[in-house]
Amino acid sequence: MTVLWDSGGPLTAKAILDALDDRELAVTTVLTVLGRLERKGVVARQRAGRAHTYQAAASRDAHVAGLIREALGSAHDPAAALVHFVSTASPQEAAALRKALDR
Repeated sequence: MTVLWDSGGPLTAKAILDALDDRELAVTTVLTVLGRLERKGVVARQRAGRAHTYQAAASRDAHVAGLIREALGSAHDPAAALVHFVSTASPQEAAALRKALDR
């Protein structure tokens, strides 16, 4: 996902493979992972000639926000989870939270 987010545009599986440091991966492995991510709605696939291109379905920030929302939805007590999270936030994170809540 980092490769897709950092690219700013759609990439082929081969381009994604080339951007990865792990040279032992096969393009079929990358395609398998991309297929799973597509089924989960994390990436979008488009036909580009004979190949397909892939891009992130949402920005990195939107994806992280969705993960946080999902985690809170699975908490027994979402308010307690938020309180615990805030109590472990760095001063910079706490300032960012205050600024976001003031908007």
